[in-house]
Amino acid sequence: MALGADESGSDAAGYDKYAYEPFAVTVDLAVLTLRSGALHVLLVERGQEPYAGHWALPGGFVEPDESAETAARRELAEETGLQDVTGLHLEQLRTYSEPGRDPRMRVVSVAFTALLPDAPEPRAGSDAARASWLPYDSAGPLAFDHDRILADAHESVGAKLEYTCLATAFCPPEFTLGELQQVYETVWGTPLDRPNFRRKVLTTPGFVEPVPGAARLTGGRGKPAALYRAGPATTLYPPLLRPSREGHPA
Repeated sequence: MALGADESGSDAAGYDKYAYEPFAVTVDLAVLTLRSGALHVLLVERGQEPYAGHWALPGGFVEPDESAETAARRELAEETGLQDVTGLHLEQLRTYSEPGRDPRMRVVSVAFTALLPDAPEPRAGSDAARASWLPYDSAGPLAFDHDRILADAHESVGAKLEYTCLATAFCPPEFTLGELQQVYETVWGTPLDRPNFRRKVLTTPGFVEPVPGAARLTGGRGKPAALYRAGPATTLYPPLLRPSREGHPA
């Protein structure tokens, strides 16, 4: 017989749902984009206590009829003003469950990372005073444990750029190799050798595909740059390693 089941087959028999202290589940979003050649994060100024007046990551409580991912997509749409967020890159980062991370009550947060290629001007939700895109390098200190969540998201994205095609999620549907290189340089915080980067991208099967007959003026004196779109690949083999103190090539 299953634990907690009585002779009638009821799994809930004898179970006291009040035996444990209740706690809430929230979602927090580390929403990243490139603006003016710099990595930016979407932040909201809290309009209520705790941490009223402090910047924080957008997020909210998971409703009883929602999954964590459904709540994350709802919050993403509310804060960005986008009507459709189904095509955006959204992935679960990790769960943050340290006791005392929220002074109101025990709160467990499922954090997500979202990447936007063309970030609209944000709009604050009902419990926020305002929302804004702020440069990643000057984003803190944040409310709750959001500094840690944001740092974890940045590290995760930086690592995944090495062995996945995640960089294209920062780009518009059609982009130049220069724009793709800027993603790597901005997230990693280091310049890359242009010919070497171009060779690695174009020799990695399925990473990018050329857009036939399309080109974009780049403002230089040379010929217009060819346009590409994301290819069918999801992983990079061999990986595109970031420069390091050991001198690995980019």
